[in-house]
Amino acid sequence: MKKVRFGLIGGGFGALIGRIHKMAAELSGSAELVCGAFSRDPNQSKKAGVELFDIDPNRSYPDVETMCLTESTADEGRRAEVMIVATPNHSHFEIAKQCLSSGFHVVCDKPMTVSLNQTQELAELVKETGLSFGLTYNYTGYPMVRQARRMVLEGQLGEIRRVSCEYLQGWLAKDLSENKQAAWRTDPELAGPTGCFGDIGSHAENLVSYVSGLEMKEVCADLTRFVPGRKLDDDGTVLIRFSGGARGYISASQIALGRENDISLEIYGTQGSIEWKHSDANSLVFRSNDEPLKLYRSGGPGEENMSRDHGLPAGHPEGFIEAFSEIYRNFFENIRDDAQAEFPSVMDGVRGMRFLETVVASSEEGSVWKSLEGEVR
Repeated sequence: MKKVRFGLIGGGFGALIGRIHKMAAELSGSAELVCGAFSRDPNQSKKAGVELFDIDPNRSYPDVETMCLTESTADEGRRAEVMIVATPNHSHFEIAKQCLSSGFHVVCDKPMTVSLNQTQELAELVKETGLSFGLTYNYTGYPMVRQARRMVLEGQLGEIRRVSCEYLQGWLAKDLSENKQAAWRTDPELAGPTGCFGDIGSHAENLVSYVSGLEMKEVCADLTRFVPGRKLDDDGTVLIRFSGGARGYISASQIALGRENDISLEIYGTQGSIEWKHSDANSLVFRSNDEPLKLYRSGGPGEENMSRDHGLPAGHPEGFIEAFSEIYRNFFENIRDDAQAEFPSVMDGVRGMRFLETVVASSEEGSVWKSLEGEVR
């Protein structure tokens, strides 16, 4: 099978997510890293390419512009086809725009940009170029999350009444401004208009929208900065009114002491409910008032299509990297085989940024109800 060749932007020394992107993309067996611009410092970029990623030093580029120009004019059988953007939020727009304009498919970290206007401009560019654009909302790559979505779409829960999602971490409970990862996530110049909700609340919004299939109509948000001197939110809760009448909430925190990376989702309908937790990602619980609790397991017996989204036999846990890899596998299938594979798209990025901007506006105006199109009177 021909491997998709990709480049990586960001992910140099001191970064976490860059190497995760590489592992996830290559775990599928259908892609290989061939080039990169790993740091804004040209010397560090070249060094990272050799020491962290073991690629040709001549393809560790000093900047994105040089990489796009060189790779786009290289021999067809050698040049990169996809560019992965794994940099702080503020740089996503310009980098993604340059990559698309140079003819590359793009996979980008979330949130897609720092403003709705930027996401909409990228969406128009994707439409104009006909290129593929994916986002690494990796929780939608878990087999049991996809099973939950199928159960909702097939009507097994009945009419949805209530949706709740919590994403709790504790690593920012203290001032960690000297930590590289904490520093940019709490800096509005680099992270954008929201901290905690942009970093992890964006995942929760995507998970809720993906599994429930519901459209968020109105939100009422309360974002808080608990750590003295912090410029962006580190905790918050958003009440949600969905089109069709369902209600719900998203709660996200990075000051929840003792919590590691705890995201959970519950959906309640007129016929049953489902519960999924990241701490037991290979399980999905179904409940109703008329029959005993059902526990679905990745790769286990059950519905015919339950095995389509996992690659290991039952009882072999699939985790964070494997879920990431599923997103990449689907993305590469789409561009290599012209398949209609499922992955978070540019429109997920537009919807997610509209959600974040509206949440920030609601909180800043005193936790008023706001429509995702404008204020609710």
